[in-house]
Amino acid sequence: MNNKDILDVARQCLQDEAQAILDLVPRLGDDFVRAVELVYSCRGKFVITGVGKSGHIGSKIAATLASTGTPSFFINPLDAYHGDLGMIQEGDVVMAISYSGMTDELLRFLPLLIDRNIPIIGVSGNPASLLAQYSLCHLNIAVSREADPLGLAPTSSTTATLAIGDALACALIRQRNFKPADFARYHPGGSLGKRLLAKVKDHMYSDNLPVVSSSDMVSDTIIEISKRKFGLALVIDKGKFSGVVSDGDVRRAMQNKRDQFFNLRVEEIMTCSPKVIGMNVRLEDATVMMRDYNVHTLVVVDDAGNAVGLIDAFACM
Repeated sequence: MNNKDILDVARQCLQDEAQAILDLVPRLGDDFVRAVELVYSCRGKFVITGVGKSGHIGSKIAATLASTGTPSFFINPLDAYHGDLGMIQEGDVVMAISYSGMTDELLRFLPLLIDRNIPIIGVSGNPASLLAQYSLCHLNIAVSREADPLGLAPTSSTTATLAIGDALACALIRQRNFKPADFARYHPGGSLGKRLLAKVKDHMYSDNLPVVSSSDMVSDTIIEISKRKFGLALVIDKGKFSGVVSDGDVRRAMQNKRDQFFNLRVEEIMTCSPKVIGMNVRLEDATVMMRDYNVHTLVVVDDAGNAVGLIDAFACM
């Protein structure tokens, strides 16, 4: 194969899989709504099961749901025959995935669930399959063709399955009124948890801050600003915070005052009402505020309005 052939195959694969997802849209209907209602009203756990590639996709769907407020886990039907069936109890809901709807290992597992009065959501590409007949509601993921050149390997069908799982998760997020703060509680590690759960006081800079007084010369203030990376200096007189001098203030003064620039004092160019944020505000809110006001540094204040630190965009990453 030459380079063009390689790219043609890859593009056709992506087009076929994208079409498989688009084909799901007109099929969404009462059964999908019923599936959302079953999971939302579930008093126990949402259990997903499947064999082979369907099982791999089911495991990912369970992980997505678990991280967005729906207690979920994946179980392999083969393991269920050897003790794991005890993980499923009355009050649970099961979603069974099989593209053919006729997978033997799965079909032998389902009567055990029905005997326990556990509702089943079937996901397959065959609405006439035994899986569909066993199910309280059925989600049709039929695809016109698999995306691989042979038309045999699970490609378009697994993509469609994953997409229907994401659609279910998205509907449940809205149904539960799931918020970013809720999401953060399930993701306490990494940058996501840091942004959504941490407070400004946990990541602000409070040592060796650039500080000047309103009576200082602007020329000396430039040196103070340059000592740190914040692009500004706090203006503090007799222990009281009264504003900031930023790089922008200095540039504007140089442009407007020209010959008089080096004779200016801080009080003549300072910003008296800078953007400030409370030390107990969430770090994520600091990020939003910086973006909304197009600034990269905020002054952190305590309840009395005293400047206690600085927080910049880097600290919020």
